[in-house]
Amino acid sequence: MYKYSDTDKKIIASRVKQFENQVNRRLEGKLTEEEFKPLRLMNGLYLQLHAYMLRIAIPYGELSSKQLRKIAFIADKYDRGYGHFTTRQNIQFNWPKLLDIPEILRELSLVEMHAIQTSGNCIRNISSDHLAGLTLNEIEDPRPWCEIIRKWSTFHPEFSFLPRKFKIAVIGCTEDRAAMLVHDIGLRIIKRNNQVGFEVFVGGGQGRTPIIGKKIKDFLPKKDILNYLEAILTTYNQEGRRDNIYKARIKILVKELGIEKFRSLVEENFSKLSNKELVIDDKSIEEIFGFFRLPPLKSNTNKIPFKNNQEYQNWIKQNVIPHKIQGYSIVQISLKAPKKPPGDATSNQMMALAEISEKFSFSEIRVTHEQNLVLPHVSNKELFNLWNQLKIENLATPNLGLITDTICCPGMDYCALATARSIPISQKISRHFNNYLKQKEIGDLKIKISGCINACGHHHVGNIGILGLDRKGQEFYQITLGGSAKEDAAIGEIVGPSFSENSLIDAIEKILNTYKKHKRNKSEDFLTVFRRIGIKEFKKDLYDNFTKKA
Repeated sequence: MYKYSDTDKKIIASRVKQFENQVNRRLEGKLTEEEFKPLRLMNGLYLQLHAYMLRIAIPYGELSSKQLRKIAFIADKYDRGYGHFTTRQNIQFNWPKLLDIPEILRELSLVEMHAIQTSGNCIRNISSDHLAGLTLNEIEDPRPWCEIIRKWSTFHPEFSFLPRKFKIAVIGCTEDRAAMLVHDIGLRIIKRNNQVGFEVFVGGGQGRTPIIGKKIKDFLPKKDILNYLEAILTTYNQEGRRDNIYKARIKILVKELGIEKFRSLVEENFSKLSNKELVIDDKSIEEIFGFFRLPPLKSNTNKIPFKNNQEYQNWIKQNVIPHKIQGYSIVQISLKAPKKPPGDATSNQMMALAEISEKFSFSEIRVTHEQNLVLPHVSNKELFNLWNQLKIENLATPNLGLITDTICCPGMDYCALATARSIPISQKISRHFNNYLKQKEIGDLKIKISGCINACGHHHVGNIGILGLDRKGQEFYQITLGGSAKEDAAIGEIVGPSFSENSLIDAIEKILNTYKKHKRNKSEDFLTVFRRIGIKEFKKDLYDNFTKKA
């Protein structure tokens, strides 16, 4: 993983000191909350429903055991003993005191972490595939390019006050595990005529106007990546709306201009930049790639240990996938245990996982955009021992990709923008479908839940999406069907009138019954059936004689 240079360390230390002064001025009453707001947002600090919330960047989802241990320490000392991993590979603390924020940031700086680019109208934390560098079907590891883009975008003088927040994702293979097509810019590394470059998508996003990104460039040579990104951001800065927050995202600009007109503006700006040298020279690029080499893994024929233990066998089937180096596996750790808020990890779990990663996975941990964690390099012969240790920490739930592996935003339990709770809905689903065999019978299925239209729970791209609504002081839930965040990305269709919290599980059961009724075979998944039969059959079965509908 990337290591800070002396320059990086000085910049972060200086930023902490600056913000400490700003916090003191706010506490002394020398700054109003309105004056303080842009300053705190530049340091990842939000004002939530009950308290401040600090969002910490985990660039491209990569953590060391040392960093995870520091996060656990902060959770214990400055928060309430847990952290929340988000859908953009960040971690949030929901209860820090304003007085303690500079000290938290100082603690983070000691392990090469910060909260810059996690809020405000800037280029946000660069996200990537949590299996980057681990699979055989990858053209090239996207993480070095994420780091190159991060270095270019941090403190960029023209892109610190964009019309709206801006999100970039980079992947290295055909399979999309980073929801790349619902980002403002999505980059896929491809190979054409023996040359490696980028396929570029622009204008994706969720929120009030969900849109799948459109391809703006079929093939962009690697040498041009920063100049082309600069051309896109310059075009957005010049043409984007600043008079209406709801129409300020680049997706609205692309929609209103049309992709051809937007492309011509980008190409015009790119032509002005094309003679510029890369901000990072070839030597620096080579050095950055060097930070992302695999640990010393020795290929061997170790088979996965067989044990006459059904829980362990379920976990192997559901949470463990092959590494590109023979004899090793990638272990996915579910943060969706029954009765627990999705994405939450206690300080004890994080501390234990730091130790586990040192023992079993070369001190590396990855964060996924689906609010889970990954141990990327585990020797097959150690899998049973690892499972036993994860089980002790309640981190061995075998549900990756199944109906209880929900994505969920904090909702009205924490967020000032939310119109309904989302965590209790996820917990109800988890309890109701807790049986592993029942989940396997349903098959691959993603439920995603948002507490408001801002879609932090990615409900638009859930196979089943759930959106919380406020109707005259009561919480109701709108259901969408057929969404996907993968390479076949699609926005879900609204099935009809919303449901009360009490009738929501019954509604989901009816949807699943329609799916089961139309399955052609056991392996046909929910999304395939939905795309074959359409929403009409689901709507008919869901609302006919449904006495509890809103």
